[in-house]
Amino acid sequence: MLRNIKIPFFTILFLFLGVFLYTKFFGPIPFSVTSVVTTKQNLFTTQGTGEVAAIPDTALVSLGVNKEAATVEAAQTQVNGIINKITSDLKSLGVDPKNIKTTNYNVSPQYDYNSGQQVARGYTVSANIEVKVTPIEKANQAIDIATKDGATQVGNVQFVLDDTKQKQLENQAREEAIKEAKEKASSIAKTAGITLGRIVDVQESTSGGIQPMYRTTDLKLESAGSEAPPTELNPGENKVSVTVSLSYETF
Repeated sequence: MLRNIKIPFFTILFLFLGVFLYTKFFGPIPFSVTSVVTTKQNLFTTQGTGEVAAIPDTALVSLGVNKEAATVEAAQTQVNGIINKITSDLKSLGVDPKNIKTTNYNVSPQYDYNSGQQVARGYTVSANIEVKVTPIEKANQAIDIATKDGATQVGNVQFVLDDTKQKQLENQAREEAIKEAKEKASSIAKTAGITLGRIVDVQESTSGGIQPMYRTTDLKLESAGSEAPPTELNPGENKVSVTVSLSYETF
């Protein structure tokens, strides 16, 4: 009798000892757990889109200066002088200093190749600033000031709406999208003989509000005494579009 009890006892003890040693040296024993959700729901989904337009009130202008000189210091002096002049004149135009920010500043050596050999020619320094101009009518003047002061690049001009106006337009477009989705759901359900319940899911996507105008342009220096015509930018309209998907319970 005692012998029959000892055999399973030592077997169990051996198993626990084996598990202990395995976890001690190899870490926890991996287990695989699968979770399955089997909630049954009859859903009906419709989609609506709302779109509103407004004339933008803000311009984002990217300005660049690029200079090459025999030394880094000489190139930096030229670039920094132009950037400081542009910044000062833009402030005089009424641009808030917080709306003028440096987006890039780069120094790179330049080489010539003579008989297969690389010969140092000098250094190029480039700098870019982004200017946020409000009201938008001042964007033309800002560009003319920058080019007159020595900017060698003007580009990535965008016409945008300020944050408050953007949110107002999005709310208006959202209301139109939801109204359209509900009307569509009601019409389809009535025709198909479906009874709609509560809305259980809402999905939304928004686009628009920014209007790019033109790409970066390298500016060539005009001959002495010549004067370029003033810049004229037409902002047009910005459209804000919101698409909403509504999912209903059905009966």
